[in-house]
Amino acid sequence: MRCLIVTTFGRPGYLRRALDAGASGFVVKETPAEKLADAVKKIHAGQRVVDPALATESLFDGANPLTEREQEILRIARDGDKISSIAKKVHLSEGTVRNYLSSAIHKTGAATRAAAAKRANERGWL
Repeated sequence: MRCLIVTTFGRPGYLRRALDAGASGFVVKETPAEKLADAVKKIHAGQRVVDPALATESLFDGANPLTEREQEILRIARDGDKISSIAKKVHLSEGTVRNYLSSAIHKTGAATRAAAAKRANERGWL
């Protein structure tokens, strides 16, 4: 089951707990209707959505925002493995690996998976 949390409490700790509990997305109530509708569509498609400002704030909160699976996949990705190779190693579909990488890229504020792995490694998250 997919779940989008829409909250007044846009704080890194709440975000972490919601995602740890299995939420697919987390946005604040002030999110414009168009972006909220887009978030619902993305979550329905199996993607994860997190308010960008809150995601950035969480990065500087000091705690590791990456799930164990995202950490595992980033560790493999930093070695330059292709999506298909990563998927085989972790026994997931290529689409699922892409979703985890996309989430990790977003959480680290990076533009690429290599940059995400580098930032996560520099912050001691891997």
